[in-house]
Amino acid sequence: ELLARGSSYRLQAEFIRNNALTTSGLLNPVVGGESVKPYQPDGLWIAGNFSAALEKYVQDHDEKQYRRTMYTFIKRTAPPPYMTIFDMPTRDICIVSREQTNTPLQALSLLNDPQFVEAAKALAVRMKKEGGDTVEQQIEMGFQLAVSRKPNEKELKILSDLYRQEFEVFEKDENSAIAYLSVGDYKLPDALEPSEMAALTIVANTLFNMDEMYTKR
Repeated sequence: ELLARGSSYRLQAEFIRNNALTTSGLLNPVVGGESVKPYQPDGLWIAGNFSAALEKYVQDHDEKQYRRTMYTFIKRTAPPPYMTIFDMPTRDICIVSREQTNTPLQALSLLNDPQFVEAAKALAVRMKKEGGDTVEQQIEMGFQLAVSRKPNEKELKILSDLYRQEFEVFEKDENSAIAYLSVGDYKLPDALEPSEMAALTIVANTLFNMDEMYTKR
């Protein structure tokens, strides 16, 4: 009760990504060191550069990209799009507090940004391996990891129905499942079936889009 005190507000951009990485098990907990370069759209740095060293963005492809967002390299003239979508201020001036907006771009980012799709894929693997034998048990575990509570009966049914609906789609078109699971550097273990994991990834991605995932209550 003491921890739950205070008004409700949306988490800052850095914390939303950190939450997704922690929930999925991808977070690299190393403290200190140089800045890192996680996913970013191709060609974003090319326009308007005044330094040859910063002409091209070279993404990290190892455990560096899963470090806390505070270590993300930020170029002032071309900041990471994900962070600006979630109201990270420009560094032109000092501010007292950040804006908090609610836009369709934020939902689209959580649904489609490679770092969130990849985190959902990694969470799906955790759900499959650690959640139990049934889909309902796996979804319940993922739900609890994401929002720190168990789903009620209605929520569990909605997510279970979503899984079965998506599984039917991916089972008929396994190439789509493989393409969806190819997003991000994280690779699925070979023993896992693509259609099942793609459907479970959709469920995990849905959990990342629940307001309880990115709102302090």
